[in-house]
Parts: sequence; C-alpha cells; structure tokens
Amino acid sequence: MTDSKSPRRRSLLKGAAVAAGAMSAPMVSMAQTTSLRFQSTWPAKDIFHEYANDFAKKVNDMAGGRLKIEVLPSGAVVPAFQLLEAVNKGTLDGGHGVVAYHYGKNSALALWGSGPGFGMDANTVLAWHNYGGGKALLDEIYKSLNMEVVSYLYGPMPTQPLGWFKKPVAKVEDMKGLKFRTVGLAVDMFTEMGTAVNPLPGSEIVPALDRGLIDAAEFNNASSDRVLGFPDVVKNCMLQSFHQSGEQFEVLFNKGKYSALSQELRSIIDYAVQAASADMSWKAVQRNSQDYADMKKAGIKFYKTPDAVLRAQLAAWDKTVEKKSGENPLFKKVLESQRTFAERALQWQNDYSVDFKMAYNHYFGKKKS
Repeated sequence: MTDSKSPRRRSLLKGAAVAAGAMSAPMVSMAQTTSLRFQSTWPAKDIFHEYANDFAKKVNDMAGGRLKIEVLPSGAVVPAFQLLEAVNKGTLDGGHGVVAYHYGKNSALALWGSGPGFGMDANTVLAWHNYGGGKALLDEIYKSLNMEVVSYLYGPMPTQPLGWFKKPVAKVEDMKGLKFRTVGLAVDMFTEMGTAVNPLPGSEIVPALDRGLIDAAEFNNASSDRVLGFPDVVKNCMLQSFHQSGEQFEVLFNKGKYSALSQELRSIIDYAVQAASADMSWKAVQRNSQDYADMKKAGIKFYKTPDAVLRAQLAAWDKTVEKKSGENPLFKKVLESQRTFAERALQWQNDYSVDFKMAYNHYFGKKKS
C-alpha cells in the first residue's frame, strides 16, 4: 500500500485536483474576442445611429466578451450610399442602414420601404419579410448582384411625413416643379407627380435646404428631423404620406466574417436583432412623441397632407411599379409576393383592429391643439 502522505502520492493528488478544476472552470475567459467594425449610414447625433449602437450593445452584452461590434457613424469609412459594396468587399465587417439606399443596384430593393406596400405598415412588411417569403427574395436579389452579405431586417419605422416645406402644401399642383429630397422608389413616384427630386443622404439635406439648393425635403421622423436641424431652416411640416410608410432598418454582415463565427454567436446575433427590433419600436414612440410635442411648442406648424395629394401618390405609384415590373422580373416577383401577403394579412388586420382614434378623441379631443 502506498502511503498517502508520501511525496509521490501528494503530487498525484495535486495533479488530479488541478486537472479537475481546469475541466470545471468556465472557458469564456480563455476565448479570444472577435471584433467587427461596422458603419452606420447615419450622422452620430441622429437617433438612427443610436439604434445602431443599441443593436451592437445587445450583441456585445450577450456575447460576454467573445464578440464585440463597434459602430462608426456615416462617412467614417465610406459614404452612406456605398455601405453595401464596402461590406461585400470586407472594407467593413458590417453596417446599419436601409435597403432603399441600395436602390440603384436593383430597383426591387426599394420595395422594402418605398411606396404604400398595398396598405402594409412597417411591422406588417416585416411580417411578410420574415414569414411571407420576403427574406428569400432579398437573398435572391443580393445573390444576383454577387453581394456576399448576410442581411437582417428589423425595426419597424413609424409612418414618415411628406416632409418639410417652405410653404404648406394645399393641393397636388403645389408639388409640381419643387426641388425635393427623397430616396428609393419615392424618387420615381414624386418624379411622376412632377417634382424635381434630389436623392441626398441624411447629413446633406438641411445644408441644402438652408442654401436654397432644394425647396423641400423629407427624412424620417420627429426625433431625426429635429436633431438634423430641419426646424432651424423650415417652419412647416406636412404629416402623413405613402412614399415611405412601411420602412425598416437593415443590419448587414460580410458573409465571410459572419460564417466564421460560431453557431452560438450567430444565434446571439439572431436574437439580438429581434430584441433590438422591439426595443427600437418602443423607444421611437417615446422619443418621437416628445420631440413632436416640443417642436409644436416651439412654433413649428404641422399640417395633415391633403387627401388629394395622398391619392395622387397612389396613382403615381401605380404607374411607377407598372413600369418597373416590365423592366425587372425580380421587381415583379417581389411585388406579387407582397400583394398576395397584404391581401390576406390586411383583411384580418383591418377587420380585427378597433378605431383607436375614436378612443383618443373620447379622452383628449377637447385638448387637441
């Protein structure tokens, strides 16, 4: 029998204890951190860039040090409209923007945001994308463009205003000849309405308005519009429009960088997208409503876009998509998929949804300004 107090015995016991401890200890601290450099298509001060950072923080927190996403503002590496190419080439590991910014590469890409979407709001467009065939179609388009990227859509945006005008729009004719900023297929829709369109990126809009290079412009929402400085140069905002009533954000990854991640980290990204989508939609209600109220108190005038202008948008949109469908089979394919989903989903949604405006007017109608 070997003496348990012998040096050899004590050495063996100590070695076994160390080995057991190593097996039971968590391995996270030993893992290397994978760092990904992202760029958004938004100025650093915009709430949209904040949304991009919110997404990155959720990934970083859940990854526990194994993955770190850093988000740079628009223009830090490439201009906003060059994000897709930069991510594809690996100049950037990923990015945060909107699909409509890639419109020049394939017109069908703008259907994930531009236009009335057969009556779908942004959340319903996301439902179509995730469960009605939209994701497979987007992948097909990127493949046709030889873009080696992984795309996630999330974050349903509230309905965007018609925009900021030096004079309120009272009739359809007021849109004719205006030098107007918009992007995506809204460019074609407003052009059909007789507007002279200039598709400027977000950071260039207000300076162009201030210098008189454009007469009117739209961007997105009360919070973004306010921080970008629209109220400083124009005092009239027209609310409600069909030009971008169902838009959402896109998170892009370079496919090689994404594929190199472990399955666990890819799952963390999947669920971070879903969490960020919900969080963004809640934050938008709080921030947009507060900034809207503050701008009204500051003397900014808000007007509902006349129904005649909204109907003119729909008519112009119909002409636009008919032309694009004839030119681009993928455009037609996406449009038909949206139509099929919207007809079923919106019948359910419209039949089931109560008129919330009735309840609002019941409680607050007398207080409305």
